[in-house]
Amino acid sequence: MASMIWQIISDGVGEDKYIPPMTTQLLGKVNIPITLAPMVGISHVAVRLMLREYLPEGAVTLWPTEMLNSRKIPKQDLTENPLSLRGEEETELSPQILGNEEIPIKESVACLKDWGAESIDINMGCPVNKALRHNYGVSLMGDIGYARDVVAMTVKHTDLPVSVKIRAGFQKDRDFLKRFVLALQDGGASWLTLHPRLASEKRRGRADWSQIQFIKEILDIPVIGNGDVQNCTDVFEMLEQTGCDMVMVGRALTARPWLLWQVGASLGFEPPPGRRSDELPRTPEMEAIEYGRSLMTLLKYTKQYYEERLGLVRLKFYVKTSNVWLNFGHSLFTQTRVCKTYDDFENTIKKFFESNSLAMTQKTDLRE
Repeated sequence: MASMIWQIISDGVGEDKYIPPMTTQLLGKVNIPITLAPMVGISHVAVRLMLREYLPEGAVTLWPTEMLNSRKIPKQDLTENPLSLRGEEETELSPQILGNEEIPIKESVACLKDWGAESIDINMGCPVNKALRHNYGVSLMGDIGYARDVVAMTVKHTDLPVSVKIRAGFQKDRDFLKRFVLALQDGGASWLTLHPRLASEKRRGRADWSQIQFIKEILDIPVIGNGDVQNCTDVFEMLEQTGCDMVMVGRALTARPWLLWQVGASLGFEPPPGRRSDELPRTPEMEAIEYGRSLMTLLKYTKQYYEERLGLVRLKFYVKTSNVWLNFGHSLFTQTRVCKTYDDFENTIKKFFESNSLAMTQKTDLRE
């Protein structure tokens, strides 16, 4: 264990809160307890680079990719594949793979290390039919021994840390969950991420954070918590309630990229580079303004890495994912979805954020 203890000061008032120490197994250099979730269509290079602009000075976290298929990776040029494009200066990359066969996994992890990966994440949490048909994702949770072997074969073929992202499984059975996570640890996993919903729930229901606490108490490796985190308060509440080492945020981080900045400020980090003279967005109105700025930054990086047709698909999907925290957000999505060019998108964003009285809500319904 690292000697550092996270000291959390909520908005500079009230009693200091303490949560368990970050462990050196998280690449040995992660020093802020928040990370982006791997999301299809979202966790690509343009989004990662935009988010990095909100990372506090000196902060280090994990950076995922979209899900990558281990059967396809060895046959692809990862520097050209839209799913695995990376920025020249990107570090702490933790690509997520789907896989269950030794040879494709062996070849994939070698390719990914050459590409720049610093750790490998195995997806055992994806509940979509496309993954289930190939016995990927959460389907691996149906066989404890098989899942352990997938981890072990990955660890066997790389010297990079190997992590696993899981769901609660198929049933509310804590004995099964205990045996499952212990098997992954025994297989050599360096850390686990738990999204505590059943496979059948997908995004519905409420994430049961007590399950994160449950596996944290029985494992010797770090645990990252995921699910129903929408704002800075939620981050620290999950850390305090579960004792997890880190919090993974998905859709809410697309709406609030400055959540990285907010968490860092609460821990005493300096503002992001270039933002020292700027006020940290906290009010609903300030957050709405910053959301517009973040979309323009995202557009900048999207134009840099993607040809216009594919880039517009990704931008529109991002707005669809993130707009629900913004009043009039549906109107923004409606206007951007008909954009035909990057210039159309830019002009639409500028006009929308100049002509509306906008505010962001702290919470929205994520149970779709």
